[in-house]
Amino acid sequence: MVLLNSLSSNTALIISDASIKNDIATSISYVHIANQPITKTVHHAAFVTSTEVELFAIRCGINQACSNKAISKIIIITDSIHAVRKIF
Repeated sequence: MVLLNSLSSNTALIISDASIKNDIATSISYVHIANQPITKTVHHAAFVTSTEVELFAIRCGINQACSNKAISKIIIITDSIHAVRKIF
């Protein structure tokens, strides 16, 4: 799926991950659009749940992808089933 869609210039691929250690949350999102460098965004927050951090990372990735007017499809890859349940 990644290889097929990474060649399409109208598809953005967002990979997000989040973790919490010592009440400090770290969210990382990578955005890949064909023929452009991969964008990495890292945020830190305190006293939040892992679901909130994961949703924030997804939202940041979507915002970055939407800034490109040529994007018509966004694919999000995450390992958090709790975040996906909140979205749907």
